[in-house]
Amino acid sequence: MSQPLHTLTAGERILVGGDRVLVVDDALAAAFRPGDRVVAVHDTGDVLRIPAAEHERVGAAVGRAASAFEQLAALDDDRITSFFDDFAALLDDDTAFAPIAAANAADVASARERGRAVGRLTLSATMRADMIAGLRSWRDNPTRRRQLVGVVQHEQWRVEQWRDPLGVVGFVFEGRPNVFADATGVLRTGNTVVFRIGSDALGTARAIMAAAVVPALRSAGLPEGAVQLVDSAAHAAGWALFADTRLSLAVARGSGAAVAQLGAVARQHGVPVSLHGTGGAWMVAAHSAPADEFAAVVRHSLDRKVCNTLNVCCIVRSRAEELLPVFRDAAEAAAAPRGVAPIIHELQPDDPRLAKEWEWDDVPEVAVVVVDDVAHAVEQCNRFSPHFVASLVSADADEHDAFYRAVDAPFVGNGFTRWVDGQFALVQPELGLSNWQGGRLFGRGGVLSGDSVHTVRLRATVTDPQLHR
Repeated sequence: MSQPLHTLTAGERILVGGDRVLVVDDALAAAFRPGDRVVAVHDTGDVLRIPAAEHERVGAAVGRAASAFEQLAALDDDRITSFFDDFAALLDDDTAFAPIAAANAADVASARERGRAVGRLTLSATMRADMIAGLRSWRDNPTRRRQLVGVVQHEQWRVEQWRDPLGVVGFVFEGRPNVFADATGVLRTGNTVVFRIGSDALGTARAIMAAAVVPALRSAGLPEGAVQLVDSAAHAAGWALFADTRLSLAVARGSGAAVAQLGAVARQHGVPVSLHGTGGAWMVAAHSAPADEFAAVVRHSLDRKVCNTLNVCCIVRSRAEELLPVFRDAAEAAAAPRGVAPIIHELQPDDPRLAKEWEWDDVPEVAVVVVDDVAHAVEQCNRFSPHFVASLVSADADEHDAFYRAVDAPFVGNGFTRWVDGQFALVQPELGLSNWQGGRLFGRGGVLSGDSVHTVRLRATVTDPQLHR
């Protein structure tokens, strides 16, 4: 018989994964209070404490989003369109944007003081323009809500397949203000969203909510619960969100380890999850690779550090003497605008560091390895990469076809790696890019966008009341 958990005792044993036992340590036992929750993560063996206050804060936000989802069903699409138009207009208005800019400047200054990278945190003029453009693309995007996608006509009845909203989407992501705007795209398909943003950008997120999101929801006549921010810097808030079984989908973006842990929490609670953690692109220079083309795509793949940045470059041995200097020069050209020199790790095949994602802010960091041939490069990529982005520089069309068939990655190209982006490639703001590190995806592409968050419902219309089986 189950009983409420009121205390934890040091030395107490917790069963994990059905075949392991963890022992409660002194720190966990001392920190635990009545009302707290403990999650023993089967995949990692972590024991996570969710304080009662975080659980209640998240539960209230999800409850408001669930109520808003029910209300959205009775509202027309014009109101959703108005929300995106109003949200974009507020971001475009200098007066409305001023408190957001001030909050972001404070977040950036605080992050710098703590030695944190701020490249993705800084809400630059370019990021602001991209946010506005993304919101307006959702405004102009035809609705995918209540969309008839198929009909099966029988003699006495018919079955219709309808694309419909999924529900409440929980979203945990790192300190990137643009993602905050992009992810409201789930409203386009009639879903609602609950955010938990990294502590570095929490001030910016609060300001976006107060100055743009809430006013846009109100002016459009949408329920304010449709977009919820969990106002907490605690990691436990993310755990609590992904453990809430009212979520129809949990989406996580950020560092690989943190995203994997969040995904394990969600799966353990039966919540479908879409993870966007480990990144890093691979590139292969084949025997027929034009040197000038190779130099250009390397340089353009290292312009900034995001998930689709070049991480490992393979050069075939027959061209190594010529192309290694080309690679070094291209990396230096990418770093030059920052006034720095790149960090280049010249590795050997099978080096475990080929699996490492090089994290950098101002100083480009990348690995290069000499391989026997393209097949050897594919073998190394399939073994060590996150199964994400793969690019082949080659003048041989047949070699490109063979590469596409052999490499285990959802995004495959023939040039610079940074094309992998929902807005840039598909003209759709993205919620995240999925790698295949945890296996291939079922039934959808690797770009998770607002209009891909949906379900399919079946509706039967019977014309003969005597129909039976």
